[in-house]
This record gives sequence, C-alpha cells and structure tokens, in this order.
Amino acid sequence: MEETILISYLNDFIFCPVSIYFHKLYGTMEKSLYQSTSQTEGTNAHKAIDNRSYSARKSILQGMNVFSSEFNIAGKIDTFDTETGVLTERKNKIVRIYDGYIFQLYAQYYALMEMGYKVKKLRFHSIKDNRNYDIKLPEDNPEMDKAFRGLIKEIREFDMKEYKAVNIEKCKNCIYEPSCDRSLLC
Repeated sequence: MEETILISYLNDFIFCPVSIYFHKLYGTMEKSLYQSTSQTEGTNAHKAIDNRSYSARKSILQGMNVFSSEFNIAGKIDTFDTETGVLTERKNKIVRIYDGYIFQLYAQYYALMEMGYKVKKLRFHSIKDNRNYDIKLPEDNPEMDKAFRGLIKEIREFDMKEYKAVNIEKCKNCIYEPSCDRSLLC
C-alpha cells in the first residue's frame, strides 16, 4: 500500500525533497528549536484556524481534516465557506505565489470535492497586508492541473539515495541545512 502524502509536503517537496525527511525526523521536537522566524510567524498566524476561532459563522469550515482517495493525499484546510463555495488558504505574508502553494490548494480542492462539497472559488489570503489572491480552479488551468498530477507522481517515485541538490540558494535558506548531507554548502 502506498503511503498517504500530506498536503503540506507538496510545497516542501518542490523546495527540497530531502526536507520532508527532516520534517518527519524533527516532527516531535519543539519547533522553536529549528523553525525560522518566518515559519514561527506563519504558525502563529494559523492559531485562529487551528483553534477554530477564526469565525463563528456556521457556514465557515475551519481547520477541517480532508482526504482524497483519488490522490491518497490528506491534510487540513484553512477555511471553506459552504454558502459561497470559497476555499481560502491563509498565509502570513504573500510576496510571491509559488506553484507549491497552488498545488496545496488544488489538493484541498480535490479532497473537498470528493467529500461532497461544492468548491467554486480558490484563493489565498495574505494576513499581514489583508489581500486576497484568486487562483483558477484546476479545470480552468489544465497546465497547472497537469503539473499538480505530475508532482504527485514524482513524490511517489522519489528515491532519496539518488537525490543531489542543485540550487545553492535553497540550501542557504533551508532550516535543515546544518543536518543535511546533500547540502551544497558542505
């Protein structure tokens, strides 16, 4: 049986596939020992979602676990408005929308649809500057949907023994770099 992929791993895998290994390894440790300041700020920004205190409206699902059997992928959504069909992924501060962000939103979309919800709109919300960024639904962006499906396949077929880092900037910005034997900074 193939392992379930966590939605959060999609962006991590694009950044560096080895980071998932370290994420699992450090998973039970106190996060303050290894998280960067921006990661800690992001975790704090999600507290209202995690505590389900973001909204009292009954139509707003918040911090709900989702699963897609089609992709064997699981995770949590930030918010989904069952009345409007708007799925929102909140980020502390969006400077750029990375493909990995979009793929996480696609995974949430597919899981919710499979669970019987009608998702009509996808968006990101940047908390610090209170801005929303609309994202096309997968069926309206076949190129990104194909890339999403390709990423799932790539994760399933990944062999860490064969991996070699190629981007020194990613290594410089990786919180796991001091522990990594594949870092380009060694």
